[in-house]
Amino acid sequence: MIQSVCIYCASSTQISPVYSLAAAQLGTLLGKRNIKIINGAGSIGLMRMVADAALQAGGTVTGVIPRFMVKNGWGHTALTEMIEVETMHERKQVMVDLSDAAIALPGGYGTMEELLEIITWKQLGLYQKPIVIMNTNGYYDALFSMLQHAVNEYFIHPQHALIWKVAKTPEQAVDLLFEQDSFVYMPKIGYHTL
Repeated sequence: MIQSVCIYCASSTQISPVYSLAAAQLGTLLGKRNIKIINGAGSIGLMRMVADAALQAGGTVTGVIPRFMVKNGWGHTALTEMIEVETMHERKQVMVDLSDAAIALPGGYGTMEELLEIITWKQLGLYQKPIVIMNTNGYYDALFSMLQHAVNEYFIHPQHALIWKVAKTPEQAVDLLFEQDSFVYMPKIGYHTL
């Protein structure tokens, strides 16, 4: 049962409105369904858009943020709950521990790093929860091409390309969270000689 979702997304404020609109729609959908959002507590960009929309829809948002970011004034001060941690590594672990699933929206280095890390954890059997990538405006198409290239070159086992699901819309992202049978995954490490 999905009661909370970890959201990975951008803090950039220079992005196209198409991304902000999709983020706000996702936040509204999650808020209306009373699915708690767990995020990085950022006060700008898509992080803020998702959080504010969820709160306005009656939902709750728990932000997890390192103390150095709080000192720099980067934290969203109107969240339901704020958890301060010491390091970025601790932040990511707490976000995962508090959530029943993960959704990645478009983002930069941090978002991509978080997304690939949680995919790696699932590959290793350390994470057995749904992972959904919201491919707004085809943002992740190039990443999917790179991952397929890695499969084609035998750096990634074909089975490991089934670790995540891709959504084109916020509605589809939420729906995919509840298709749990499609997320049953048994790790398969290494390759067998054919």
